[in-house]
Amino acid sequence: MSGILEGKKILVTGVLMESSIAFHTAKLAQEQGAELILTAFPRPSLTERIAKKLPAPVKVLELDVTNTEHLAGLADQVREELGSLDGVVHSIGFAPQDALGGNFLNTPWESVATAMHVSAYSLKALTMACLPLMQEGGSVVGLTFDAQYAWPQYDWMGPAKAALEATSRYLARDLGKQNIRCNMISAGPLKSMAAKSIPGFEVLADSWNARSPLHWDVTDMEPAGRGVVALLSDWFPMTTGEIIHVDGGLHAIGA
Repeated sequence: MSGILEGKKILVTGVLMESSIAFHTAKLAQEQGAELILTAFPRPSLTERIAKKLPAPVKVLELDVTNTEHLAGLADQVREELGSLDGVVHSIGFAPQDALGGNFLNTPWESVATAMHVSAYSLKALTMACLPLMQEGGSVVGLTFDAQYAWPQYDWMGPAKAALEATSRYLARDLGKQNIRCNMISAGPLKSMAAKSIPGFEVLADSWNARSPLHWDVTDMEPAGRGVVALLSDWFPMTTGEIIHVDGGLHAIGA
């Protein structure tokens, strides 16, 4: 029996550690038949080591999503390896330390600008860099943390994620004519590399399972990865501009 990504060619960003949602997405995508290429920054060598734990070998490209030269050369590098693309996974986010941890009112614009550029605008920049390879259509999937609410300690990553979610909707609007779908997975708190950089993350994570209808395991990345793979597949052919919550259902609970 073939997998739901059989024959698909997918670019995955953000494979930093085995605890990355992107790693589990890449693993599941290969298991479901996809051919992958990974991008990494600032340490491609780290991603290359982690990638050896995937079911099949995969090429790793250096890509700083804020570097216009990197973006301009991406399509040619990917074309050389895969020929074309059917899907792109955006698993990128960063905010300087002074934009997190309760410093919201005092964060300078320079730090906010960095958070917005890396975490939100990069979805548009990455998608446009890959667009020449998606002549037959495809699926772009990003990862967010529910931007409807103000979370403890999350500070300027919250507005950055809100901008990311809005960017996905506008990409969905403008790329639909080319049969390209753009959606987001909104995962609950997970003990990933990104989470470790958020002061007070443990408090948020520890309280999640007490409120979520389904049992929430902060160490289990696979449900989020499965969500990404599902959206990359042809099983959601008419779904775009959507945010799918993989959070144990907490988003639906008021108190």
